[in-house]
Amino acid sequence: MQGRGYVKNGDLKAANYIASEFKKNKLTALGDDFFQRFDISVNTQPSSLKITINDNSPLIPGLDFLINPASPSLKGSFQTIHINAKELLNRVILIKKLKSSKGKVLLIDTYILDDFSKTKKSEISKIINYLTYSQENPAKATLIFTSKKLTWSGSTFVNKNLTATIHKNMDLKQIRTVNFDIKSEFYQKYTTQNIIGFLKGYSKTDSTIVITAHYDHLGKMGKKTIFPGANDNASGVALLLNLSKYYSTKTNQPKYNMLFIAFGAEELGLLGSKYYTENPKLPLEKIKFMLNFDLAGTGSKGIKVVNATEFTSEFKKLQELNEENNLLAAVYPRAPACNSDHCYFYQKNVPVFYIYTLGGISAYHDINDKYNTLPLTMFIEYSNLIKLFINEL
Repeated sequence: MQGRGYVKNGDLKAANYIASEFKKNKLTALGDDFFQRFDISVNTQPSSLKITINDNSPLIPGLDFLINPASPSLKGSFQTIHINAKELLNRVILIKKLKSSKGKVLLIDTYILDDFSKTKKSEISKIINYLTYSQENPAKATLIFTSKKLTWSGSTFVNKNLTATIHKNMDLKQIRTVNFDIKSEFYQKYTTQNIIGFLKGYSKTDSTIVITAHYDHLGKMGKKTIFPGANDNASGVALLLNLSKYYSTKTNQPKYNMLFIAFGAEELGLLGSKYYTENPKLPLEKIKFMLNFDLAGTGSKGIKVVNATEFTSEFKKLQELNEENNLLAAVYPRAPACNSDHCYFYQKNVPVFYIYTLGGISAYHDINDKYNTLPLTMFIEYSNLIKLFINEL
């Protein structure tokens, strides 16, 4: 599905699949179909993506480098000027090197970042962030060299200058030229969608339990590099579909109504869930409880529950059910955090947990988050715990 992003309609392919599963599970559409469409802006790199240093072999996208998702197109060969992390903190040196970088490629050496204090690291990060997004950076492009793991993201805008992060041990003093062949395409208005399915409960009440997970991911970077997003968040969608299938059978019909929502554009800033809270298909005040699943594919060390400190009786019940049935290693509490699609619902006073699994692989927003390395360690136990909890509600 092209990484479920915005190159080659990856998001739409995933949405069509989820809608077909909703139909198979006999969910009802709240409208003409299962889609709630909305428009976003998004920058993409769908084709040419080459960075070549000193006429060597091109760097490998996703493995050797990541393009900043806000980067514009850039083609040509440019001379370089380098600066290291220590020099970034020296205002005189920084200004001097920036002036000399006009029309060149600014190379930033952060290999020794761990040698700095936490305060200095934060200051260096702020300077790099400023150079990345500032309209005043005179360099044609900025390359940040690091020994840290590469982690990609998405962007709803186009930056003035190209930036890339290089994960390769190189002597910056020996880099004379950098050649770029980067093609970006910006969509000012791209239509994507949430997928929404409704299931009627057997009681007379209109109270509704809402189950959510975002289905989008980062998509493609260039022609060949895909970010599969198996744990983030195909695993959460798998849990959502598992629950929709379970409760759609006559013997498991829930007491309360259930609404299943697969959100789009989470990776671009929770845009799908924000749109839903502003345009709800059912009144938000009718939500008895909401469960949002993101990163559901591990679990060897248990789960963590965001908003556990806010909805203490529900959290206590979740812990008790886990202990009574000997399912997961632990159920840990966490305070509110606006880090997934539950955020805008919580801000509108909807009772909600965001739950994610702990332990297992560390792949996240990279090319290694793929299905064949995802353990799904405690998926059955996790699913059973959620079913018990829903039934208690």
